[in-house]
Amino acid sequence: MISIVAAMDTKRGIGKNNDLLFKIPEDFVRMKKLTEGHPIIMGRRTFESIGRILPNRYNIVITRDPDFEFPGLSGDRGTIVGSLEEAVTAAKRAPGSEEIIIFGGGQIFTEAVEKGLVDILHLTIVDGDFGADTFFPDYSQFTKILDEESGQSGEYHYRFVDLAKD
Repeated sequence: MISIVAAMDTKRGIGKNNDLLFKIPEDFVRMKKLTEGHPIIMGRRTFESIGRILPNRYNIVITRDPDFEFPGLSGDRGTIVGSLEEAVTAAKRAPGSEEIIIFGGGQIFTEAVEKGLVDILHLTIVDGDFGADTFFPDYSQFTKILDEESGQSGEYHYRFVDLAKD
C-alpha cells in the first residue's frame, strides 16, 4: 500500500518559500505515528527543508542532481534515487514496506496521484488560506472517508482526514 501524509490549507496549499505553512504540534505527533517504521519518499527540497534524516524510517530522497549527497543517507538509513519509480522500488525492499509513505513535496505528490500510485491519503486540513506557493494536487477521486477528527491548536482549526478511493 502507498499512502501520502500531507498538511494543507483549505486552498490545498502545502508550502511557501520551501517551508511549511503552519506548525501544529498535534500534526507532528500524528505524522510521526503514521510514518515511523515505514519507508518515506520525499523530494530533495523537502528533505533539505527538514535538514536531517528522520529516525526510525527508511528515508528515500528523489533528486535529478547526480551530485547530491547527504552524510549518513545510505545503508539501512536511506538512499538517494533519480525518480519516483526508483523510489517505490527501493521502498518495497525496505523494512516496513507494507505501507510506503510519500512525504512530499508538491511535485512528488502530484506525480504519485496522477500516476494512480496512491491508495490512502492521510491529510491534515487547516482552515484558512495561508498564501502558499506550492499546492497539493486535486484529490477528488479519494471520496471514501476512513477516519476524521477535528481539533484546534492555538489559532489553527484543523481536521485529520484519512481518505481512500471508492
